[in-house]
Order: sequence, then structure tokens, then C-alpha cells
Amino acid sequence: MPFMKNGKRDYEREKQWDHKNGRIKDRAERNKARAMLEKEGKVRKGDGKDVDHKKPISKGGKTTRSNLRVQSASANRSYRRNKDGSMK
Repeated sequence: MPFMKNGKRDYEREKQWDHKNGRIKDRAERNKARAMLEKEGKVRKGDGKDVDHKKPISKGGKTTRSNLRVQSASANRSYRRNKDGSMK
């Protein structure tokens, strides 16, 4: 849910929250992982596959080839999560 102020979306507050919680950095890591496996030919845009970190970024996992695997989107997104989106 976006932050609202006087009935309008407060983009400045969202930006501060994203930076504070490291969400932008994590998204960059996920994009980097996807690009690595696209370069190897393991995945392509629109194929319905997700690039999964074996040890999640939220648990200290790194974006290295040995920590990445390809999974179907439904299998990758079926893990239980906390309210902030991190894995349980």
C-alpha cells in the first residue's frame, strides 16, 4: 500500500522507506542474478521461470553463480513470508 498524504501518493516518503530498508539494493541484486542466467541462456524474458537464490538475500545470501538456480514462478513464490516480505 503506498504512503498517502492528503489523498495523494507521497513519493518522497516511499523513497525514504525504500532506501532505509534496503529494498532498492535487494531489487538490484535480483536483477543482477537474472541477467547472469540470461547471459548463460538458462532463462529468457517471458518464459515463466524465476531465478532463485538458494540462500535468500534476506538471510545473507550472495548473488554468485553457485547460489542461483532456475525454478518455476509458482515454486519460487510458494515460500512462507513475513509481513515485510522476507522469508520465514
